[in-house]
Amino acid sequence: MAHSHDILINWTPQETRIAVVENGAVQELHVERTLERGLVGNVYAGRVARVLPGMQSAFIDIGLERAAFLHVADLHREDPSQRGSVRSPDNATPIEKRLHEGQTLMVQVLKDPIGTKGARLSSQISIAGRLLVFLPQDDHIGISQKIGSSELRDQLRARMLQLLGEADSKEGRTRSGGFILRTNAEDATDDELGADIAYLRKTWATIREQGLKAAPGSLLHQDLNLAQRVLRDLVSDETVNIRIDSLIQFDALRAFGAEFTPTSVEKLQHYKGERPIFDLYNIDQEIEKALARRVDLKSGGYLIIDQTEALTTIDVNTGGYVGARNFDETIFKTNLEASQAIARQLRLRNLGGIIIVDFIDMLREDHRDNVLAEFRKRMSRDRTKITISGFSLLGLVEMTRKRTRESLAHMLCQPCPTCEGRGQVKTPRTVCYNILREILREARQFNPREFRVVASAEVVEMLLDEESQHLAGLIDFIGKPISLQTEPWVSPEQYDIVLL
Repeated sequence: MAHSHDILINWTPQETRIAVVENGAVQELHVERTLERGLVGNVYAGRVARVLPGMQSAFIDIGLERAAFLHVADLHREDPSQRGSVRSPDNATPIEKRLHEGQTLMVQVLKDPIGTKGARLSSQISIAGRLLVFLPQDDHIGISQKIGSSELRDQLRARMLQLLGEADSKEGRTRSGGFILRTNAEDATDDELGADIAYLRKTWATIREQGLKAAPGSLLHQDLNLAQRVLRDLVSDETVNIRIDSLIQFDALRAFGAEFTPTSVEKLQHYKGERPIFDLYNIDQEIEKALARRVDLKSGGYLIIDQTEALTTIDVNTGGYVGARNFDETIFKTNLEASQAIARQLRLRNLGGIIIVDFIDMLREDHRDNVLAEFRKRMSRDRTKITISGFSLLGLVEMTRKRTRESLAHMLCQPCPTCEGRGQVKTPRTVCYNILREILREARQFNPREFRVVASAEVVEMLLDEESQHLAGLIDFIGKPISLQTEPWVSPEQYDIVLL
């Protein structure tokens, strides 16, 4: 069931942030940082700077600091008799017979430049849409490997051929270009697929037109930025309005929308308010909460969300204990509230992969059924592909949510250098014993005048107080003085033993 929503766009030169707001509450957050966008997907007018027959590759000038690299395997086969196979490279003809210095050709970045290496290129162009990938140099219809049943794949291929036939006859042209259906095209309507076909062909026509007149080294096409992807991917009939706080970006979006997504233009508004746009719904506080491990529920219960490499676990807790007489009812109400909060948190944090939800144990089967039904209903609003199993024998709900992009925490945070992502640090006593063992080891190998321990204030304090007897015993045993020094920059687990 769809729900009306607003989209807020907060733009600064360094960062674009998008919030999808339903009934005054933030449901989704998207962040893109200018410096992290990279070049992958960009299409350039390239000029061959040097051909290297020994490596079967060439250096191509695309206007960047370093020349980019093109291998013969990534050169598109131009022979029309060989068409029909996806992105067919022609490795039989050596590169020196296909390219020469000074030649211009259209290329696309496959890999960003790293360190001293230039970007990796391909002359096999592909343009990604929301549901489809367009291959202008091929005429093949491919289906994502992740779309399972062969029956469904055949149905999708037949639908695509029909849609392309209708589009071609309307425009009075013969078929040109191939398409690959992405995983999220599985449930798409004909209108959505048709809109994507039109958008991709229009984009390609613009690229080709520019390619004919642009100088070598020019950028012909850049993958859409986040604000443009909002118009292409997030705007639907349920979108009430799209507010953006930058006049320049508002004009740019209006121009983009007028050409590629006309239905979204009337919903665009330039936000001129005094308060920052994200303050309207306390979105910055919501971002802070979405990075926290604990989420409080109105009833007094709370969720604990832990994201690991393999999966995400969500634990539901009642918080304060309520009398035994209506304890079953309290648990049921807490679980119902939790199912709403979990659905929102999964979208807000963009958690993907395997997710295990540990609801509070319910004795009554009707309570379990109702909680599961409520959870499924709330999750049905999510645009991302989801599968939810029932309660397992251990009382857990297992689900998967398709990974579409980095989670919010991975994007905005990094593992703590102190605990190295474990979420806990050794106690001062553990560190004290590590130090005492280390000094004993060093005393057997070396013969310094004195040992100096540099450690955190808590560790030094413990060595001087509770562990002073053990320290004195060690000094006596090794026959060398041990001095202690604290440094404010030392983390709880760090220490250094200096031989003087």
